[in-house]
Amino acid sequence: MKSESRLKLLARLFTALGFCVSGVGHFVITDGFRKIVPPFLPAPTELVYISGVFEVLGGIGLLIPRTRRAAGWGLAALLLAVYPANIYHAVSGVKVGGIIDQPIYHVFRIPMQFFLIWEVLWCSRALEKKAKLQD
Repeated sequence: MKSESRLKLLARLFTALGFCVSGVGHFVITDGFRKIVPPFLPAPTELVYISGVFEVLGGIGLLIPRTRRAAGWGLAALLLAVYPANIYHAVSGVKVGGIIDQPIYHVFRIPMQFFLIWEVLWCSRALEKKAKLQD
């Protein structure tokens, strides 16, 4: 196994775990996520649940060779779709708790969204012209 393949495998595993944990968090700490849904969007609780379901599905999808590329594209789309919530959280003064309320969090979190988009596409092999079913 090449070192790049090991790096990609580790990135995929940690990314999958991160999305699954975050997705479950949408059901466990729903109120915190609901608070950062911009007010112009309808049904904030339902949007939190829907995004949580897709985070879990995307995380699991990253681990399955046949669904990996689709999961990468789906998670990239989800990260774009929830970006308005990250912006709203940064500029609205909504308090969610802990370190997340600190301005330094937003200084890193807002641009990090674009790194996360690249990262899910890279570790899912969605950026490659032809993906093998197995690494």
